Amino acid sequence: MNHTSFIPASWDVEIQSRVTTISALLANNGVDAIRVFAGFTYITASGEVMYFVRRPIGFDDAPYVHYIRKPEMIPALLPECPKRLALKLDVTTVSEYRRLQNVFPEAEIVDSSAMMRAVRSVKSPFEQELLKVCGKHHEAAYRAIPSVFRPGMTDLQFQIEIERLLRQEGCLGLFRVQGGSMELFMGNILVGDNADSPTPYDFAMGGAGVDASLPVGASGELIAEGKTVMVDACGNFNGYMTDQTRCFCLGAVSDIAQKAHRVSIDINHRIAQFGEGTPAKALYEMACAMVEENGLLDYFMGYSQKAGFIGHGLGIEINEAPVLAPRSKDVLQAGNVVAVEPKFVIPGVGAVGIENTYIVRQNHMECITNAPEELLQLG
Repeated sequence: MNHTSFIPASWDVEIQSRVTTISALLANNGVDAIRVFAGFTYITASGEVMYFVRRPIGFDDAPYVHYIRKPEMIPALLPECPKRLALKLDVTTVSEYRRLQNVFPEAEIVDSSAMMRAVRSVKSPFEQELLKVCGKHHEAAYRAIPSVFRPGMTDLQFQIEIERLLRQEGCLGLFRVQGGSMELFMGNILVGDNADSPTPYDFAMGGAGVDASLPVGASGELIAEGKTVMVDACGNFNGYMTDQTRCFCLGAVSDIAQKAHRVSIDINHRIAQFGEGTPAKALYEMACAMVEENGLLDYFMGYSQKAGFIGHGLGIEINEAPVLAPRSKDVLQAGNVVAVEPKFVIPGVGAVGIENTYIVRQNHMECITNAPEELLQLG
């Protein structure tokens, strides 16, 4: 199979490898075929791939690409219709599901969400290299953050300058988040007590936002003496994403804020010593134990509203598997990519802590976001 007519040649072997992996899973689960995403990609248990394309034009020379106006055209283009068809039901709407049921009336529809989540959680060497490139650009932008601060700035003004740094570094500006109704524009910049503003999103930190229609992030707070500035801006430079949080302050902050920030760094470094075969929930429990030892539980992962995790997988989306949470059943595998974000909110001061993106190895985790971790002074 040659995909080079519509993607870079370097991706061809990678895509064939993914097709082989998915086909084997389909065969093992007694499924004839799977639709991976709306648009439509059709993969069979025997390894055949067909693309049913609405837009864009230009793929006519590829024998496995078929242009369609509507899904009802698909059955006539298949050698045979599937008896069991897998759909990613976690992202398929009810109306789309019912329509495809009518398109394939003889097929049993099964859910491939868990299967695809597991496949996507282990990144190939090819994907890992893309993530490392992303991490280097992400780091470069973060190292320049103190240079764009000016006295009298609000969080929103500072965020605009940080976004500019990221775009100049090559950031694509779009961040995909796994899960319903979770949206974020380039990042989350939190100053002072705005970090404790509750949000409906399942993010580690909240923020009121500048409008109720997007209730997260910067709210117009002045960056003032004794307050922290948490910068959690995602990196997407090639379709794969890294997550990195660093904290800054203007003037001196309280001893407890400095202590909590140090504990966050220590937790990251401790977790990075574990590798393949480690239960994800064990890392969450270890982090909580370190927090409790330091008397910081009241501030951990939020103050008024707390997040129930300290880390998550990521790749082409934020919030992939595995998740570091108390009830997680995930076990780390080599090739997992995990963002670890043990954070604290100190009333009257703001949020502290760091977040790094790691690639899981056999006996450790490799950090690919290496901007300075200490609490940095602005101005």
